[in-house]
Amino acid sequence: MSTGSARQCDLLLSGGSVLTVDDDRRVLEPGAVAITGERIVAVGTVEELSGWRATRTVDCIGKAIIPGFVDCHNHLFQALVRGLGEGMSIWPWLCEFMWPYSVAIEPEDARVAVTLGAIEAVRAGTTSVIDNHYAPTDLDTTLAVADAIEGVGMRGAVVRGIIGERTEVAARRRLPQELFRYAPEEELEITQSCLEARPAGDRRVEIWPAPLNIAYVDQDLVHRSVELAEKFDTRWHAHCSEGRKDPDSYLEAYGIRPVEWLYRSGLLGPRATIAHAIWLDNQEVERLGETGTGVAYNPVSNQYLASGAMRLREIRSSGAVVGIGTDGPSCGHRQDMFECMKQSIFVQRLNTLDPTSSGCEEALELATREGARYAGIEAGVIAPGRLADLVVVGLEKPHLKPLHRTVATLVYSARSSDVEMTIVGGQVVYEDGRCTLVDEQEVMAEAQERAERLVERAGFAHLCTPWSLESLGLEGRTQRQKG
Repeated sequence: MSTGSARQCDLLLSGGSVLTVDDDRRVLEPGAVAITGERIVAVGTVEELSGWRATRTVDCIGKAIIPGFVDCHNHLFQALVRGLGEGMSIWPWLCEFMWPYSVAIEPEDARVAVTLGAIEAVRAGTTSVIDNHYAPTDLDTTLAVADAIEGVGMRGAVVRGIIGERTEVAARRRLPQELFRYAPEEELEITQSCLEARPAGDRRVEIWPAPLNIAYVDQDLVHRSVELAEKFDTRWHAHCSEGRKDPDSYLEAYGIRPVEWLYRSGLLGPRATIAHAIWLDNQEVERLGETGTGVAYNPVSNQYLASGAMRLREIRSSGAVVGIGTDGPSCGHRQDMFECMKQSIFVQRLNTLDPTSSGCEEALELATREGARYAGIEAGVIAPGRLADLVVVGLEKPHLKPLHRTVATLVYSARSSDVEMTIVGGQVVYEDGRCTLVDEQEVMAEAQERAERLVERAGFAHLCTPWSLESLGLEGRTQRQKG
């Protein structure tokens, strides 16, 4: 907070409801935020910041100013098959749909898909993304994906999917041989080259090692991937215990549950970020908290694939750091953290039959300050000294009225289309209905063309039927009715 005679800043957001999500959880109505360079320099009421003069002042009356969303788990390359793969649980979805797509996609397809996904995310108020990229994963494509995210204006990390050789578990779970393009040494060499090309802290978008799934990546390769993260001072990322059978198959293969193995191997801790963590026993939950491990909660995709409900209350109470993820355009379907916030609450309430098990304040914290903790970035709250990753949300629409509690309105009633401005590091990257750094129309047109060719190449034409009765189990009944 700053008062006194005139002070200069680059950008002043003034007159809106400022939800700081800071340590005191202040809500300033009306409030103001001053930005110089890439940092916030002052936060307070409009009166307290009345002495500030800005190169540009934005009138935010009738709007909310919130920290930018941090999407803690995504697969932006999946954008070209959005809406396909309906009606499958996680392993059939992977084996019959996503793995074939991952084999068929080409480098330029991936770059365009990621650009499209990043555009959608920025328009929806996401300022940082942890993008789990695993097809294709050659050096040039991985770096091109990072460039694409950064080119739209976002920050975050491209976590390069490391698979290695086909393990016994991978073979038993029917992962196609074509996925295993690189030997372990090649995987590590490519990942190291990526880390060297984009050193931690040097660019808005970093590279992290990502042994793709603890369930089927060789244990030694997981170890060595984590060693790379330590060597280059980054975090690392992996899927873990998403499917109900994952812990059992791991126990059968190695005689230990996956999170317990990570713990005993000394691999958990603040550098570790794991996605899903649904099927954990009580001891594994405690292991995550004891080590301060990061967990990405993906409520929409977990419902879409009927994977299960993460034990949010127990995992947070244990001491783990939990953020929210969208889990990709073909599984979460929308880059919409508003939807994910709302569903993060409803999943818990339905699973526990307890309406107090989660609430709107917690959801906003998970999507902002806790996500920033998970990602290791100095954002997620509106406070002096923090990165100026901010979102301005319009509140003057029928579905947002009457307005009684801004936080409840934002979490339960707002949607991505209500975002009016997205700011990353003090730079306006979305405003007046368009991204400021890329040509949205050009990207959408190219994405459509590439998607149609890719669907044909991957043999997915049968998934594009205009209306599917079979997916609802209604085909036989409908035929009988016709008869």
